[in-house]
Amino acid sequence: MTTPASNATTGHKTNFIANWRARPKKIKLAQKIFFVQQLSVMLKAGISLSVGLKTLSEQSSSKNFKRILLDLQQSVEKGNLLSKGLEKYQRIFGELFISMVRAGEMSGKLEDVLKQLFVQMKKDNDIISKVKGAMIYPLVVVTMMVAIGILMMVYVIPTITGVFTELNVQLPLPTRILIFLSNFSVKYGVFLAIGAVIGVIGLQRLLSTTSGKKVFHIILLKTPVVGTIIKKINIARFCRSLSSLLKTDIPIVQSFEITSRILGNVIYRQALLEAKEKIKKGINIEQSLNPFKSLFPPVVLQMIAVGEETGALDNILEESAIFYEEEVSQTMTNLPSIIEPILVVILGIGVGSMAVAVIMPMYSLSQSI
Repeated sequence: MTTPASNATTGHKTNFIANWRARPKKIKLAQKIFFVQQLSVMLKAGISLSVGLKTLSEQSSSKNFKRILLDLQQSVEKGNLLSKGLEKYQRIFGELFISMVRAGEMSGKLEDVLKQLFVQMKKDNDIISKVKGAMIYPLVVVTMMVAIGILMMVYVIPTITGVFTELNVQLPLPTRILIFLSNFSVKYGVFLAIGAVIGVIGLQRLLSTTSGKKVFHIILLKTPVVGTIIKKINIARFCRSLSSLLKTDIPIVQSFEITSRILGNVIYRQALLEAKEKIKKGINIEQSLNPFKSLFPPVVLQMIAVGEETGALDNILEESAIFYEEEVSQTMTNLPSIIEPILVVILGIGVGSMAVAVIMPMYSLSQSI
């Protein structure tokens, strides 16, 4: 017999599943770049927004993106602005995208704004691709080092050192340490694996908190090489985003607020929000950012000051963005050659230590014979 309580539970489950399925899935950046580029070209050619959206939906290979574009087309046909329809998908397109589209509609230059968005998104995609590409090599090497180290400790070392323990002689300190680590890994390997999983989950939980994320981002900024790369990436995104927003005549205070939300580092976000409050009080941008010289180099602040004086801040920020994007690209290209010697040294120390621990007892035994 079905009770009201069970019916209610079933209803909640059904609603949850329906809501989960209806929830917009993440769209690849490459698909959004293609959408923005093609829509800009269509509008410039005189094709209506509604027809453009329908055409792009038919071309899309993603069922989810096709559904979103058709929904936007229906919204536009009902007389709504494109930005109004995009608000429903803020999680997918982001506040920067929607704000710039809204500004383009208000100024009557939507096609030009879409072109700026195309450049903005393409530059972001280039930086992300460069970072991911540069990190593949060291990640693969480190993963292989860890895997080989575990196999050596669990399978190879016990076989070799078993001979030494049967001889019942005093073994050198390095050999005893190696045997202890190997025995510990074999006996408590399961617990070590469980501890590692718990540690990773705990770290993720910690980094999901505001204070934990802040501490982690401070550490990253102070880490050699990594900190420099993070600063360049955030400065490039700051300059590019702020330039794009200013070109669409969005007020400077609102531009700072939007830009702060798209930067990856919490410390940079806080700096922009504090600077925004100062700008509200009438302080210029250069002076508002001046207390954060560790985040914004003097050359960036000087360029901003010149841009404010000449009234060409958007163009100067764009030039700064290009400079730092090229810096990031060059750094990512050279990163494998910087990391490779470090990995070789670490690998050499590990292999050398194991070799010494295994060879020393053999040498001692041969001398005693």
